[in-house]
Amino acid sequence: MKRLLPLAIILVSLISGCGINPVTGERELNLVSEQKEISIGKEQYLATQQMQGGEYTIDRELSVYVNSVGQRISAVSDRPLPYEFTVINNSVPNAWALPGGKIAVNRGLLLELDNEAELAAVLSHEIIHAAARHGAKSMERGILLQGAVLATGIAVGGSDYSQLAIGGASLAAGLITHKHSRDAEKEADFYGMKYMSRAGYAPHAAVTLQEKFVRLAENRNESWLNGLFASHPPSQERVDANRETTRQLPLTGDLGRERYQQKIAHIKKTEKAYAEYEKGRKALQEKNYTSANSLATRAIEIEPREAQFYGLQGDIHFEQKKFPRALTLYDTAIQYNNSFFLFYVQRGLTQRILGNSSGAERDLKSSIELLPTATAYNALGEVSLANGQRIEAKNYFTAAATSGSESGRQALSSFIKLDLPDNPQTYIHTAAARDSNGGVRIKIKNTSPFTVTGITILARYVDAAGKTQQARSSFTDTLTAGQESYLPITATSFLTDEKDLRQLDVLSARIAEN
Repeated sequence: MKRLLPLAIILVSLISGCGINPVTGERELNLVSEQKEISIGKEQYLATQQMQGGEYTIDRELSVYVNSVGQRISAVSDRPLPYEFTVINNSVPNAWALPGGKIAVNRGLLLELDNEAELAAVLSHEIIHAAARHGAKSMERGILLQGAVLATGIAVGGSDYSQLAIGGASLAAGLITHKHSRDAEKEADFYGMKYMSRAGYAPHAAVTLQEKFVRLAENRNESWLNGLFASHPPSQERVDANRETTRQLPLTGDLGRERYQQKIAHIKKTEKAYAEYEKGRKALQEKNYTSANSLATRAIEIEPREAQFYGLQGDIHFEQKKFPRALTLYDTAIQYNNSFFLFYVQRGLTQRILGNSSGAERDLKSSIELLPTATAYNALGEVSLANGQRIEAKNYFTAAATSGSESGRQALSSFIKLDLPDNPQTYIHTAAARDSNGGVRIKIKNTSPFTVTGITILARYVDAAGKTQQARSSFTDTLTAGQESYLPITATSFLTDEKDLRQLDVLSARIAEN
């Protein structure tokens, strides 16, 4: 009967969680409340922006403009939500929506659009994903399949930083990269065109937009495949469906080409700077420091206010171990943009190397407020350990170790080094075993990734007279990772029954020095 309890709970949730979809009017399962949707979107909006490159801050009027277009469309939505729209500083053409109406469009996508009506088509499509609960539905499928809403360790396509994110940020990462079903995409196209028409935009812009997407998909453009097409795959079927929808809508509407081109004039003017920056990032990965620095310099000459370019130069000098110069460049990056996590992470790492532990701690904590990452938590653990704060260090390492990144693996290793002497029984497994002569011995196994020595076991056993006794047994050799061995029970009569060995406690163990 107990095994049926989880199913019973789910069934109760199903019965009590039905509702009407405000966009389609259809009755559907509703396990995630609207309040929860809004809460998730609000909590994860900043972190998701950070994973994608942060908000585009140089031309703030551009974000104001995009938000105004989004608000014009959301005003005619069938579902009132706290809609919010922003521009992400990322060259990959992409747009995404979190539950609760938190929506973003990348700088790179804006460059590919021709007019305001095409922007309206993009934003109305994302508004439908939020209004029709497509993100919430993916969470509900997770509830039914896995028994939980939250999942961790999901990476964001087109981002260099998502694999470092830990905690709740991974939920949003999964939502914005989730490949919507064909039905969800059809709904977003169909009702999105209705919304843009209601808002006064020319609905045929949704057709020209999808035609453009199909051409780009056929060309196998990598940036598009890693961006919008990863979660919103285009097709001729969608183009044809949009054409059919236009026949149901007014033919007239605002196109806004001149207005749109004026608004994106600055990002068009500086587009080459970001192309040089992307080349510089690639050169840095290839350890071609001279080329990377030249490319960063050229980018700065075109757009001297972009913090990312100074951050790249800082990373180049950091890799070359020119830490004082790297520190100056990270300072400059933060002066131009004090709201991007990566500059604080890198400056914190640099300050730690230069011996300024208080400055490092301050910067790393500032980065976590923007985006919690394994890199920052691991570094904070190292700072705390250097300051003799073992408990704090273990807590930081524990947080970082939830990530599968290199920093997460380093943190796990550091945690085990600290924790093994404190809790040896966690890593040294024991059991009663018989030897070849039929006697009872202690079987020990090292489950840690390190070679261990100094193992002491306290055995509690019942002697021939039926009295409980105890004895310590020490393993004088080393035990490598995964290795098993056997210990005699010191100072006992010959035990022949495992039942007489009542309890085994690992009193001590330590990592062997190299």
